[in-house]
Amino acid sequence: MPAPVPKTYKLFVGGRFPRSESGRSYQPATDPATNVARGSRKDLRDAVLAARAGFAAWSGSAAYLRAQIVYRLAEMLESRRAGMADELRRGGATAAQSRRELDAAIALLVWYAGLCDKVQALLGSQNSVQGPFFNFSTVEPTGIVGVLAPESAPLAGLLALALPALVGGNAVIALASERAPFAAL
Repeated sequence: MPAPVPKTYKLFVGGRFPRSESGRSYQPATDPATNVARGSRKDLRDAVLAARAGFAAWSGSAAYLRAQIVYRLAEMLESRRAGMADELRRGGATAAQSRRELDAAIALLVWYAGLCDKVQALLGSQNSVQGPFFNFSTVEPTGIVGVLAPESAPLAGLLALALPALVGGNAVIALASERAPFAAL
């Protein structure tokens, strides 16, 4: 019988899946047969550089395009529901908890996809001022936003924190839950 080969979860930086620069990894308590890359300071610097490089394209894209991309994430999560439920169970969730979290994650993605092209109308406005000029408020991306996933609901929690920033045109650097990183990774 061949020896089992433990799965190694890598980082996701700039559209690639590099191993940690330091080569370090850890085994989460919920699944000690699995290796998860432990990012170093250099890995974080690389993530910031990648986010800066992608920021102009993401913030400059039309809200409709951002909505289509977020909605595609919902479609992909739905089509991979069984595999994602397994990933959530690896993190210690029960079958019922993983179903509820997946439902919440998909609902968040669909809701924020619908919000993308409405943010300007909801938050921007024409401000009434006295005088021969106009005053407008518009929503602008602020840049790169860091997000730390909560330990409970690691997938839905991460999406609940990252999606508002992404919808607003910001780039996001997300750190997955250390206890249950599987679904987020």
